[in-house]
Amino acid sequence: MKWLTLPALQVPLLVLVLTLSYPQTNLAQSPAPTISINTDYYLGGGDNIRIDIYDLPQLSGEYQIPPGGAIQIPIIGSVSLQGLTLEQAAQLITRAYSRVVKRPVVTISLQSPRPLNIWLSGEVSRPGSYVLPLANGGGTRPSIQFPTLPQALEKAGGTRASADIRRVIVRRRVTANKQVTITYNLWDYLQTGQTSQDITLRDGDQILVPPQETINLEETNQLSESNFSIPAEQPRTVSIFGEVKRPGRYVVIGGDTQNGERTSGQPTLIRALQLAGGITSIADIRQIQLQRYTRSGKQQVGTINLWQYLQEQDTSQDTILQEGDIIFVPTATDIDPGEVSVLATANFAPGTVQVSVIGEVNTPGGVKLPPNTTLNQAIMSAGGFKQNRANSRVVELIRLNPNGTISRSQVAINLNQGIDAQTNPLIQDNDIIIVGRSRTAIWVDSINTVLAPVSNIIGGILVPTRLIELLRILGN
Repeated sequence: MKWLTLPALQVPLLVLVLTLSYPQTNLAQSPAPTISINTDYYLGGGDNIRIDIYDLPQLSGEYQIPPGGAIQIPIIGSVSLQGLTLEQAAQLITRAYSRVVKRPVVTISLQSPRPLNIWLSGEVSRPGSYVLPLANGGGTRPSIQFPTLPQALEKAGGTRASADIRRVIVRRRVTANKQVTITYNLWDYLQTGQTSQDITLRDGDQILVPPQETINLEETNQLSESNFSIPAEQPRTVSIFGEVKRPGRYVVIGGDTQNGERTSGQPTLIRALQLAGGITSIADIRQIQLQRYTRSGKQQVGTINLWQYLQEQDTSQDTILQEGDIIFVPTATDIDPGEVSVLATANFAPGTVQVSVIGEVNTPGGVKLPPNTTLNQAIMSAGGFKQNRANSRVVELIRLNPNGTISRSQVAINLNQGIDAQTNPLIQDNDIIIVGRSRTAIWVDSINTVLAPVSNIIGGILVPTRLIELLRILGN
């Protein structure tokens, strides 16, 4: 065999120049897999590389690796680099040239890597396959920047509220016959900004975002503020049942849905209740049930306490909603009258209540009033008592109870009284107020009923009219 003679230089058998750099961190240890994560770059179809053979420029050159991974190089012919690291590829070509070149010195560099094909599944907005480009870093000799796990999640539309970001799983093929599984704790990454693991991705990585076991309200709201969660402006279709004014399906968006404007904000539970017309007067806001389904069909159930939201400013109770959520507002078994006025002014209460005022008022019928309206104000809204006919001392209040029964009570009227549970209670939706007749009105109506036939027969109609007037005077 003939050898190509190289200059007599004392050089190592193999020199490898890598243009990729991987930052190494030594940060606080968070839960991590016990396996060693290989961050080497593996060559494949689409990569552009340069092969340099020392002092033999005629054998050097740039190559694009075709699908399948085999390239054609001078003298040697076909060489498959598929799935090899740069070091392994340089060793392979060195051995091949060793048959015709004495002590070849081979240098391989990655000129431009192929885009990464990543597969995402589980609790992300849009599962599927994605192509993630690589970017050049800064400096006079820019390095290749690989996309990170959060960037891949953002590309898939973000994680859902049901996601468990403490154990995001990445399956990575390191050789043709070997695959490793890496578990990432992105919750620690959000809390500290640090990770003991390399969160950059490689071509062919398979990412699985598993669901949580239960709904965690506090973490759901914190996760919604990350850049890899579902964007706040993305609408979510939810279903609302129970003690709301208009049960049904609604598309919840960010902003104040009560006045129809879309401003900044998150699609939360309270915005959904506003769309449904607000809660009824017999709603149990301490036991609101939230049902949520994962991608695999598993049901998650959580209990929300909006009274805690009102009294303790626990904003986690106004949880971020997810597409397909089901909200159920139960009926209260007991209502504290002292809480009624607080609930009436809440932003998830209805803007008005419907009350019927009938009987001896000037404009009887149904009226819409603010939710924090008293009985006296409701009577005034119906035009007030009819003079000489209304019983202005006592009215009857008919109300639907939380258990489905109807209560009837006599309320003593004092128009100078402020809010009082006994004499001037706050009205509730669908209350009926009956203003009865005074004794004078009862007597006059009775006389009119008796004398009406006589008045039609006798031409002298002035006689019964004068009698009625006299009775009215005596009654007063």
